[in-house]
Amino acid sequence: MVELKTDTSIEAMHEAGQVVGRALTAVQKAADVGVSLLELDEVARGVLREAGASSPFLGYRPSFATTPFPAVICASVNDAIVHGIPTGYRLRDGDLVSIDCGAQLGGWAGDSAISFTVGRPRPADVRLIETAEQALAAGIAAAVVGNRIGDIAHAIGKVCRDGGYGIMDDFGGHGIGRRMHEDPPVPNEGRPGRGLALRHGMVLAIEPMLIAGGTDEYHAAPDGWTLKTNDGSRAAHTEHTVAITDAGPRVLTAR
Repeated sequence: MVELKTDTSIEAMHEAGQVVGRALTAVQKAADVGVSLLELDEVARGVLREAGASSPFLGYRPSFATTPFPAVICASVNDAIVHGIPTGYRLRDGDLVSIDCGAQLGGWAGDSAISFTVGRPRPADVRLIETAEQALAAGIAAAVVGNRIGDIAHAIGKVCRDGGYGIMDDFGGHGIGRRMHEDPPVPNEGRPGRGLALRHGMVLAIEPMLIAGGTDEYHAAPDGWTLKTNDGSRAAHTEHTVAITDAGPRVLTAR
């Protein structure tokens, strides 16, 4: 069931989204050669704590997970696509880092992700991240009243495929509201004009995930959470929480 949010609820979700935006900005600023992923998680915890927000990630355990998630950010490095658990790993020059973060504030959730490089970037990584951002922008542009979920999926998928990148079949965006994951699912590839019609009050987390090697294959790491590319190529992940409104898409997690 898809819940249509009132304008007042969307404003409340914007508050939660802004906390997520501040957390991601702080984490990216803190990320440097020698900094551990656990230290980045502590940075995000501090932002949430200061805002009086909680984490929808911490303790989260979906059906595929063998253990609850132990952190407030997902920190995925290089060939890790999404769901990376922060560890004592210290960032190295040239690492590609994807950070996913959520916040629960006033009963509403926000969810967003960014990818960036640490130290001297590889040109191929720069292009990968830029394409992920373009795919996200294309998906948001398609998130208008009268379009359908398939139009968002098609817009994202076209940018990814035109760039020569792979897409995970089984993971994508989702509805969001009082809970981090709600209906409807938002695939990263699909046919235009198909799927659920977009209406004022729908709020979606739109999140492209790109595999640099061009294949769609991935596997779960031994930790049961981190999803990694099968070919060892790098990956990028971007995400925003977006409200569908009669005035056009509104990005609630804009930084």
